[in-house]
Amino acid sequence: MASLRLRSFFPATLLVLAGVTSTPPLSLTDDGAALRARAERVTIVRDDWGIAHVRGPTDADAVFGMAYAQAEDDFNRVETNYVEDLGRLAEGKGASAIYSDLRAKLFIDPNDLERKYRASPGWLRALMEGWADGLNFYLASHPNVHPRVITHFEPWMTLSFSDGTIGPDIEDVDLSQLRAFYGFGRISKSTAPEHPSRLGRFGSNGIAIAPKNTVHGHALLLINPHTTFFFRSELQISSDEGLNAYGAVTWGQFFIYQGFNAHAGWMHTSSGVDNVDQYAETIVRRDGRLYYRYGGELRPVTVSRIVVPYRTAGGSLARKTFTVYRTRHGPIVATENGRWIAEKLMYRPVEALESGFLRTKATDYASFYRIAQLRANSSNNTIFADDKGEIAFMMTEFVARRDDRFDYTKPVNGSNPASDWHGMLSLDEEPDVVNPSTGWVFNTNDWPYSAAGPASPKRSRYPKYLDTAGEDARGVHVTLLLTGRHDFTLEGLRALAFDRDLPFFRSLVPSLVRAYDALPPTGALKRQLAGPIDAMRSWDYRWSNESIPTALAAFWAKELSHEAGSVDLKVLLGTTAERKLKSFAIAVSRISAGFGTWRTPWGQINRFQRLTDDIKPRFDDAAASIPVPFVAGDWGSLAAFNVASGTQTKRWYGNDGNTFVAVVEFGKRVRAIAVSPGGESGDPRSPHFDDQAVRYSTGSLRPVYFYPDELAGHVERTYHPGE
Repeated sequence: MASLRLRSFFPATLLVLAGVTSTPPLSLTDDGAALRARAERVTIVRDDWGIAHVRGPTDADAVFGMAYAQAEDDFNRVETNYVEDLGRLAEGKGASAIYSDLRAKLFIDPNDLERKYRASPGWLRALMEGWADGLNFYLASHPNVHPRVITHFEPWMTLSFSDGTIGPDIEDVDLSQLRAFYGFGRISKSTAPEHPSRLGRFGSNGIAIAPKNTVHGHALLLINPHTTFFFRSELQISSDEGLNAYGAVTWGQFFIYQGFNAHAGWMHTSSGVDNVDQYAETIVRRDGRLYYRYGGELRPVTVSRIVVPYRTAGGSLARKTFTVYRTRHGPIVATENGRWIAEKLMYRPVEALESGFLRTKATDYASFYRIAQLRANSSNNTIFADDKGEIAFMMTEFVARRDDRFDYTKPVNGSNPASDWHGMLSLDEEPDVVNPSTGWVFNTNDWPYSAAGPASPKRSRYPKYLDTAGEDARGVHVTLLLTGRHDFTLEGLRALAFDRDLPFFRSLVPSLVRAYDALPPTGALKRQLAGPIDAMRSWDYRWSNESIPTALAAFWAKELSHEAGSVDLKVLLGTTAERKLKSFAIAVSRISAGFGTWRTPWGQINRFQRLTDDIKPRFDDAAASIPVPFVAGDWGSLAAFNVASGTQTKRWYGNDGNTFVAVVEFGKRVRAIAVSPGGESGDPRSPHFDDQAVRYSTGSLRPVYFYPDELAGHVERTYHPGE
């Protein structure tokens, strides 16, 4: 399973780096007439939240406008995503990013992607070309915007970033281990800078409700990804060729990743399926050549070279050349106990890009399922609903078939052919759920075996490698809220998504109180914790800005889980009474030291702040911020707000958790409400930089303008790209 890691970053200020690419930036005199003609065919309407509604006569024209609109909102994030995935961070950032680039280049070969682009179906090539034209036209018509690395976008580049997930599979490769293997002749003591735009598999919520459990007899869908803030934009894209989709788009991609059209909606949640494996290879040196053992034979290790350009401290461009190794299982990425470790993962960029776009045109479960047959989604589950009343939980479309005798969470013996991948599971072999008797499905990045309550798949019927996540606190919370309820409305599902109850602490806090009650009556700790324990004893286990126990619980859980090395409720319950009390005392003292008293309401601590568009944000206690009542998803809060680490501030500032939140009702006309953190624009000077912040913090979703009559009266600007 891919574990998600921090990725390297650029600050928001755009800098020119001469000589980084061999392709000069596009000038409007080069191919200006054709691009201007295409731009004239495309219309962008910005609503009163700054959200782009893009329309073109063809799908490719609409993609042109979509790419242009995204670049308008935040070109920095668009370029950064492609710089990372193409392995070109070091060209702008310097030697510290060399091994991040090496990791990317081990799996992504631009020459191969260009060949795949040329061999792609004509309709897909047209979309890729429209995407590249849109970004190049943006750069040509905005001469004051200076890319750091990519001065000209090529259509094939879209294949390097064909999955819109928060954590690409290659991030399972640990950079420190990669450096240890290939890092002779060290350039820098540090590895790649951290990039929170692709941080951790920390959670998302997807819920679908069948018509029989709703007041109006229409299926409902909750779309609630939990990612780093500002990881996706929000927009609508439509054409005269039947395209009309709305939702969240990962920066730089040309398909709605999580969203809906007039008939159907889809929400992707990071999966616990094990789809990335490591193989411990037995290496044999013979006659000056390298071989690896596979069954009864020795096979030659593939040896090649990878060149990583990097920016020197003086500003010039240098290159580091690596000799790299591969077996049938993939590139060598580490060594362990004398064996070389090869990394094996899915590589289907064309099919992934096809399915990403085609699913936006699916009109019902049957058509959505046909697209899933492309088998190119390796890391995300899907929650689905449509206007026919069908709902579904679908596991990742790609699952490698393996021998369940092996533990694939650890490196397996690469010399044993039985441990290898043996094709793919069919979709019918996966633990999917379609139209369950309970009338609901959900996923919170937990296992599939509680997706529909008692109508869920049975764990015993499936291979172990189909889940490495288990159950989580949000899943337990969702199940409690869905069970036995038949009166859902659009607003009712929104309220569920922001339910304030914390059943996690309903289980954990009583163990703390019991530990306190068992203390000797005259002890110092008994006196020290008397007031805070009384506050916890009387807590209703609901978060709010005014709640003092919420603050105590959040600080305590953070400390206790750090000491226990886990956020699992069973592990925390199993800690000793002494450890529970010690960690609670530390939490109380930290609140007192930071805020003057332990009696500090949660909203004075937990804050939303957006000062700049830097991908790695900065925070300032002296600057304006707003209170946020919900807590980290680890503690079972469906509305998750996870705080940034490593800051020098007293207050806790959110960096990830709830991002795009939408509730959709599929009646004769689709109806939706939504909110995003901060705002649509990455420009601090824009009114749409933080105009949704208060709505975000209070869970007050705004109407989505999906139809022209809904958009009428809410138009801020109508224009063609380039105007």
